[in-house]
Amino acid sequence: MTLALVILGYLLQLTIIARALLREGLAPTVRLGWVMVISALPGVGIIAYVMFGEVRLHRANVQRMTEVRARLIAASEAGRSRAVTISGADAAVFASGAVPSDFAPVVGNRAVLLPEGDEMMDDPIDAIDAARAHVHVLFYIWLPDATGTRMAEALIRASGRGVACRVLVDDHGARHLIRSELWTRMGAAGVQLVKAAPVGNPLISFLYQRLDLRNHRKIIVIDNRLTWCGSRNCADAAFRIKARYAPWVDILIRMEGPVVRQQQAVFLQDWMTHHAEDLSHLLSEPVPDGDGGIVAQVIASGPDDMDTGPSDVICAMIFGAREQVMLTTPYYVPNNALHGAICAAARRGVRVTLILPARNDSWVIGAASESLYLEMLRAGVRIMAFRPGLIHAKIVTVDGRLSLIGSSNLDHRSFDLNYENCILMSDPDITAELDARQGSYIDRAAPVLLDDVRQWSIPRRLRNNTVALASPLL
Repeated sequence: MTLALVILGYLLQLTIIARALLREGLAPTVRLGWVMVISALPGVGIIAYVMFGEVRLHRANVQRMTEVRARLIAASEAGRSRAVTISGADAAVFASGAVPSDFAPVVGNRAVLLPEGDEMMDDPIDAIDAARAHVHVLFYIWLPDATGTRMAEALIRASGRGVACRVLVDDHGARHLIRSELWTRMGAAGVQLVKAAPVGNPLISFLYQRLDLRNHRKIIVIDNRLTWCGSRNCADAAFRIKARYAPWVDILIRMEGPVVRQQQAVFLQDWMTHHAEDLSHLLSEPVPDGDGGIVAQVIASGPDDMDTGPSDVICAMIFGAREQVMLTTPYYVPNNALHGAICAAARRGVRVTLILPARNDSWVIGAASESLYLEMLRAGVRIMAFRPGLIHAKIVTVDGRLSLIGSSNLDHRSFDLNYENCILMSDPDITAELDARQGSYIDRAAPVLLDDVRQWSIPRRLRNNTVALASPLL
C-alpha cells in the first residue's frame, strides 16, 4: 500500500511537471522555476502550481469579455475620428501601444499634473460635485479612511441630484471598503456598486480560474469629458493598512480630449463584463473638436490577452531613447526583455535613472529587485533609493518628449496577471513636468553605489539571489 502511494505520488509529480513543460504561453524561465519548485517540494509544489501556475480564467467570463469588447469596438468609431498617424522614431512605440486594446493615438488632448499628497484627490472630488450626467469610478484599493469617505460622499451627493454613479472595485483590494458601512451607504443612495474579480469560495474558485488575478486599474471618467489616470488608489497617503511605510507617494493626472473616450471604453468593458447594463452608446457620442495638444493613447492590458502589454511599450520607448530615460516604480521585478533594454540603453550612453523605494513594503519584491542592482550599476544605470515613505508612482519618460503613467508596475504581476491601464503621451510640456516631478523624488533619494553593493554581506546576497530564482513566479 505504501509503495503504491509512493508510485502514485511520483506519477502525479511527473504529470504536473509535464503539464508545466507543455503549457502554452509560459516563458522558459517560468517553466524552469515551476519544475524546480515541483521537484524540490513535491506536495507544496503541486498544490502551488495547480492554484497559481497557470493563468486560467473562467470560460464564461472570457466569452462575456469577448462579446463586450466586440460591442464596444462597434460603438467606438466616433472616437477614431481624432486618430493621428505617428511617424519617425515614435511610430514603433505607438504601434506597440495599439496592440493590447486596439486604441489609436489621438490628438487634441490636454493634461494637468496634480500636486503630490492628499490634496491631489481634491480635483476629482470637486469634479464629481460638478458632474451632470455620469460618474464612473474604478479602483483597485479603496479604504474607508478620510479620502475614501470624501470620495464616497461626493458620489452620494451626485447620485442624489440625479447623476448616474457607477463604482467598480477589485473584490480583494477593496475588501475593507466592501465590509464597511460606507459601501452600504453608497448603495442605499443609488450608487451602482460592482465587485470585479470576485474572490468567492477559494476552495471552489481555484478549480476553474487562477485565484490571484486582480483588477489593478485606477480610472475615473466624468460626463465623457474628464478622466484621471495614475498610480493613486482611493486612500489617504498615510495608507493605514501599511502605515509603517507611509507616506505613499503617488502620481495622478487629469486629462480632457479624445483620450477620455478610450478610458471610458476600458471602464465600460470591465463594467459590462460584470453587469448586464449595456452602456456602449456612451462611446457613440460626438468627440469634441480640437487641434494640437497632446498625442495620447490608452494602453489597457490583462491576463485575457497576454501576447503584449506595457512591457512591450516600455521596451519600444527605451529602444528609441537617445539621451535620457527615467523610470519610477515601487516594484522592479521585470521580464528579461525589459531589464535587458534598460541595461543596454545605459551601456550605449543613454542617461538611465531608476527610482525605487529604499524600503519596500514587500521584502520578497525588495530582495528580488536587489538581485538585479549589480548588473544595472555595472551597465551605468543610476539607481536612486527614495525615502522617507514609499514611492508608489509609476512613470516612464524618454528624451523629454515621451511619457507613460498609469497603474502598471515594472514586474511580472503587472505584465501577466493584473488588469492595468496606462496612458502613453507624446508632448514635451507634460514630459517636462513629469521629469521635474521625478527630479523631486531624486532630491529625496540617496544613490545606490556600485562599491556599496559589492560589499553587501554574504547572507544578504544569498537571500536576494535565492529569492530571484523564483522571480518569474512572483
